[in-house]
Amino acid sequence: MIEVKGLSKRFGDLQVLSDINAVFRKGRINQIIGKSGSGKSVLAKCIVGLHRPDTGQVLYDGRSFHEMGPEEKREIRQRIGMLFQGSALFDSMTVLQNVMFPLQMFARMPRSEMEDKARSCLERVNILKKDDLFPAEISGGMQKRVGIARAIAMNPEYLFVDEPNSGLDPQTSILIDDLIKELTEEYNTTTIVITHDMNSVMEVGENIMFIHKGRLWWKGTKDELLDSDNVELNEFIFAGGLMRQVRKAITGKG
Repeated sequence: MIEVKGLSKRFGDLQVLSDINAVFRKGRINQIIGKSGSGKSVLAKCIVGLHRPDTGQVLYDGRSFHEMGPEEKREIRQRIGMLFQGSALFDSMTVLQNVMFPLQMFARMPRSEMEDKARSCLERVNILKKDDLFPAEISGGMQKRVGIARAIAMNPEYLFVDEPNSGLDPQTSILIDDLIKELTEEYNTTTIVITHDMNSVMEVGENIMFIHKGRLWWKGTKDELLDSDNVELNEFIFAGGLMRQVRKAITGKG
């Protein structure tokens, strides 16, 4: 479990986050939604230690990350898996080498064991016989799955996923959502997903947090989301008319 208490972050004169309090629970898909520029990514970077908050705390299972020493922080980072937007694979490395990268950074095992572990992770995300290909030689959906394989290589307790469905067709997006859900349950991870994809939210969202102008504006389940009277939330999720039709069909409300 990850807890955020009273977290605020400013860059110069720009107040990006203000007094964020949130709990991200183990074994669930915790989703952060909001408009571009609302502070979602900055919040995630504060949680993983890429930014230091000006005030507040980030607690990993009750331990304050920013009060830890270097070795303690390193130990936490070894337990974090990350899937970046666009997959962020290394172009000059093969599929297998990309998945092995965190093992080479953090694990203490012979190379042969690293290769076996990487192949096992690729098999888990249904990437077979692609070891020697480079990222440019596989599809966008496959690149996402390779990114997920790399993220789970260290058997993470905490999994951070940034816009997993960006640039993917609807069918592939469903496959990626299902895979993240399966892995969350299988590894019992605390999974945090940043997304704009409302279809994904309605399919797999279990603990949803809406960030608006740097503040935690709303939180709840996907069922509560459809019944919310929060004006800013409704403007975000029902923009364009399609989601309004879905809401009306499900709830009988316009």
